[in-house]
Amino acid sequence: MKQKLVILLSVWLSGCSTLGDWGESILGGEDNAEPPAPLVEIEAPVPLKKLWDISVGVGDDKQFINLVPAIDGDQLFIADREGRVVALDVETGKQRWSVKTGVAVSAGPGVGEGLVLVGTSDAEVLALSAVDGTELWKVEVSSEVLSVPQVDLDKVIVQTADGNVAALDAEDGEQRWIHDRSIPVLTLRGTSTPAVQHGVVVVGYANGKLAALSAEQGFAAWETSITIPKGSSEIDRMVDIDGDPIIVGGAVYVTTYQGRVAVVDIQNGNPGWTRDMSSNAGLGVDFSQVYVTDDQSHVWGLSRSTGASEWKQEELYNRGLTAPEPYEDYILVGDAEGFVHLLSRYDGHVAARVKIDGRGITARPLVSDGVFYVYGNSGKLAAYRLAEK
Repeated sequence: MKQKLVILLSVWLSGCSTLGDWGESILGGEDNAEPPAPLVEIEAPVPLKKLWDISVGVGDDKQFINLVPAIDGDQLFIADREGRVVALDVETGKQRWSVKTGVAVSAGPGVGEGLVLVGTSDAEVLALSAVDGTELWKVEVSSEVLSVPQVDLDKVIVQTADGNVAALDAEDGEQRWIHDRSIPVLTLRGTSTPAVQHGVVVVGYANGKLAALSAEQGFAAWETSITIPKGSSEIDRMVDIDGDPIIVGGAVYVTTYQGRVAVVDIQNGNPGWTRDMSSNAGLGVDFSQVYVTDDQSHVWGLSRSTGASEWKQEELYNRGLTAPEPYEDYILVGDAEGFVHLLSRYDGHVAARVKIDGRGITARPLVSDGVFYVYGNSGKLAAYRLAEK
């Protein structure tokens, strides 16, 4: 699996502009990845009902970017790589408005305070009106944006691919502050989306550290190492936090690549339990468990209070699973062949599946009011719920 992940690396070396300069020595010239596990027929699958589906532009246009659906009120927002941003009625899927921004969208949309926000590969953040898609402002940031812009009252928080975190004025995009951070020589291509709550911005970095910043002024309230890089090579020392940190009940849950799953206190950064595990997809949390997709596409159900393993699902090995999303009595994961799988939250067995997009699914499924929404890589967006029994 490491072989496959290395293809997604970003290189940040002075005098070294592309992965191509390192390509042969890192990759060995051949793809030795094992094939994905074949799907096993499900006996008595849980019935699902499709509510609607729609095609949204070109999707990710075969780029490794971070396009996700977002809901605000009765509208669902989505974007494609070519800069199309669409607002849909969340219940019917009917289009409210659609705009062609002309930017190369690389992350988003984020929503809040009447704004729809996308980041671009040209180091920009673009803000649109949630009412009609009118462009409100566009500003430059320090590098490509691969995390979803977040809103904290009158500020937009954005983490860029160079490790910096900036706060922009929600009204006009003017920079309020920037928190500079260098990143390791070699990292996975990707940036976790900061978790924002009550004036605190929790940020994961490519060096395996987690920090809490003041949303008002940008200073670090605390910083802690989730994983310490180990090994003699730069590849062995990669410990990126690319899965989004999640805040639940005064604690932050986080994963690292080649590192750990961990929980820390949001007030002071003090560690709770940790568990050795490698994940770049991320995790999900509900009232009693933490769910993790590891780098072999095994899905784990861990006790939220202790981190002890309660179950492990291995049938979806190497299927390129997304981060897990809790949904009713199930856990949703998408895969690289375009299926969404529903796993039982009690023992992890595969209870249902549905194919959404033949080009695969990269975005974590979105859940709201008993409905789950899935955005496929080709631009297909679909809404499902459990069928009434």
